[in-house]
Amino acid sequence: MEYTAEELLTTAVRQNASDIFLIPGRPFSCKIEGRIICRDENKIFPDEMDEIIKQIYQLAGNRDMKRVMETGDDDFSFAIRGVSRFRASILKQRGSLGAVIRVVQFDLPDFKALHLPDAVIDIAKMTKGLVLVTGPAGSGKSTTLACIIDEINNTKNDHVITLEDPIEYLHRHKMSVVTQREIVTDTESYVSGLRAALRQAPDVILLGEMRDFETIRTAMTAAETGHLVISTLHTVGAANTVDRIIDAFPPNQQQQIRTQIAMVLQAVISQQLIPTVDGSLYPAFEIMFLNNALRNMIRESKIHQIDGVIAASQAEGMISMDNSLIDLYRKGIISRENAVAYSANSELMEKKLARQ
Repeated sequence: MEYTAEELLTTAVRQNASDIFLIPGRPFSCKIEGRIICRDENKIFPDEMDEIIKQIYQLAGNRDMKRVMETGDDDFSFAIRGVSRFRASILKQRGSLGAVIRVVQFDLPDFKALHLPDAVIDIAKMTKGLVLVTGPAGSGKSTTLACIIDEINNTKNDHVITLEDPIEYLHRHKMSVVTQREIVTDTESYVSGLRAALRQAPDVILLGEMRDFETIRTAMTAAETGHLVISTLHTVGAANTVDRIIDAFPPNQQQQIRTQIAMVLQAVISQQLIPTVDGSLYPAFEIMFLNNALRNMIRESKIHQIDGVIAASQAEGMISMDNSLIDLYRKGIISRENAVAYSANSELMEKKLARQ
């Protein structure tokens, strides 16, 4: 074999790769500043790939390969000392093993260097309720969560319990006690871990993802009982997020859920990473903080009116995704084309930009 797994991963980190693609039949590839780049022309064939994947399992403390061999999927995190942490998604494709690996830095990121607004970090000051960080895969949700938890850890004397699949960022105990649990490795599922967390004197519970209505129901119950619950959903926009939660429940329960969401939801942060004019990536945010008007809209099933309230509530620290994109365009950070492409309604965005 030409390269070991450790050599491939170390090379990728040195090149500032965000993701690594190990797919049989194609060369070793990395995503660097949003573009997938092949290392060379040499394709990695299945036998060689199997050996690389085995070495990755050895790097992860000789993790058992039984799960991927039986189900075709396995997710876990591991570290190479002095290099980086990694989040691995091992998969079978056309009968062969492959992997997509996210590079996660050892050090917790500086929220200012990541261009996270102060309004997002100020979520750390909240004491109860449900906060959702949403956006498509790869939009930086996990990093935003890590920054919020780090701010809590630096400023509050709390017990923070994280339930993650897998753990990406490691939090050292500072002012807070931070208990980090990995799904499958440390607890059976999000639901069982969340139920157990309620008996572990938490102040803050971070839930890696709300995947199904049972997890959503348990998370809302935890938020109702006086805890701050922070989680993610793969949605873009606050209105879509509220709809997605309600739609996860059977029709006969949806009115009750609307009432519950209206009561416990505190904020929805929606984010996208936008290609910049200089070839890097920059975050755009929609920020919604629940006020009485928004709570009434959710309760009365007037979700379509939420976007208008967000756009008109800048004085309360809110911003719509379109206004965030227009602001980045005005500052010369992103192109007009990308402002349109990443907006929820391209025709409406064209009209807004025409008035600039």
